[in-house]
Amino acid sequence: MNERESRWALPDLQSAVDWCSRRNAQNIRCIIDVLGEYAREESQAAGSVELYLAAAKSIADNGLDASLTVKLSALGALFDQDRCRQNVQTVAREAARRGVGFEIDMEGLGLVTYTIDVAAACAKKGRVSLALQAYLDRSTDDVLRASESGIIVRIVKGAYVGSTRDFADIQKRFKQLSKIPCAKESFFTVGTHDPDLIEWMTTKMEGKRDLIEFGFLRGLADRTKVAMAQEGWLVSEYVPFGENRTAYEARRRKYLKELESLGHTSAR
Repeated sequence: MNERESRWALPDLQSAVDWCSRRNAQNIRCIIDVLGEYAREESQAAGSVELYLAAAKSIADNGLDASLTVKLSALGALFDQDRCRQNVQTVAREAARRGVGFEIDMEGLGLVTYTIDVAAACAKKGRVSLALQAYLDRSTDDVLRASESGIIVRIVKGAYVGSTRDFADIQKRFKQLSKIPCAKESFFTVGTHDPDLIEWMTTKMEGKRDLIEFGFLRGLADRTKVAMAQEGWLVSEYVPFGENRTAYEARRRKYLKELESLGHTSAR
C-alpha cells in the first residue's frame, strides 16, 4: 500500500482499475465509486459527473467485470434536485452506452424518497441497482416499491442515522427484507460483513445461488469474500477512489468501533 492509499479507498482511477483487475482474477466483481459526496455548488457536481464518466469509460476500455455507483449528494441533490436528476441521467446513459452496470448508493434519511424516485426513473430506461437500508422503518415498503419499479435491490444494514440502533433488531430487519425478493424469485444483492447474516443467507440461498450476490467493502472480510468466490457464490467488492475520503472513512471507523463496543466482529 502506498502512502496515498488507505485500507478503505484508493487514490485515483488508475489504482481502482488495477485493483479491480486483480479482484476479477479472483472471480470477484467490483463496484467502483468516486468519492465526492456533499457537493454544495454546481462546479463540484459537474466535476463529479466528469469523474463518473471517466470511470465508466475506464471500466469499459479495460473490459472489467465492474459497475459504477453514484451518490446523489455528489451530483447536486443538496442544492438543485432537478440538476441532480439531469446529472444522474447523463451518467446512467453513458454507462448504458458502454455496457457498464449502473448503481445508486443510499445516503441519509432526508434523501431516501428522492433517491428512490430517481432510481425508478432510471429503471424505466435501463438496469439499475439501489441500496436500501435495513435500519429504517420504511424499508419494507421501499423494497416492495423498488422491486415493482424494476430496480435491483441491494439490502444493507445502513451507515447513517436510522430508525433503530439495536444490533439484533437490525439483523432481524435485514432478514425480513431479504425474504421479499426471495419470495418473488428476483435477483438481489446484500451488503454485509456480519458473519451471522452471511451464514444465514448462504444457508437460505444454497439452492438459489444465481439469485443473490454478496457485496463487501474494500478493507473488510477479505478472506471471506475470496473464499465465497472460490466456492461459487456471486461476490462483489465496493471500491471507492479519490482524495475526498474523510466522510466515507469516518463511517467505516465508526462501524468498527460500534461493533467492538457490542462485542461483535466483522467477518474476516
